[in-house]
Amino acid sequence: MADVSANDRILAAIRSIPRGQVAGYGHVAQRAGLPGRARLVARILSQNDDPRLPWHRVLRSDGRIAMPEGSRGYREQCQRLRAEGVVVENGRVRGLAAVKTLDEAIWGPS
Repeated sequence: MADVSANDRILAAIRSIPRGQVAGYGHVAQRAGLPGRARLVARILSQNDDPRLPWHRVLRSDGRIAMPEGSRGYREQCQRLRAEGVVVENGRVRGLAAVKTLDEAIWGPS
């Protein structure tokens, strides 16, 4: 069986975030088996050209949108999150607590 690239693992982790949920860049990296590689997640997202990828569900660890406030991407991310029922106030998703794994973020503590 061929090894799956880091890029593919990160994209799979992003695709696994359910509608109406969010995760931090670091959590996505950890879920992809690449702990400490949050910047790689950000770089891969910046190069994304797949319109079906739920990129808008990935935030900074403190719940803030990473794009410059007022930019087109910022507005689009807020709009997409709100359309999924996520509360966004001043560019931040309230209640995004640090969790150990993406599974914990999605399904709660075990």
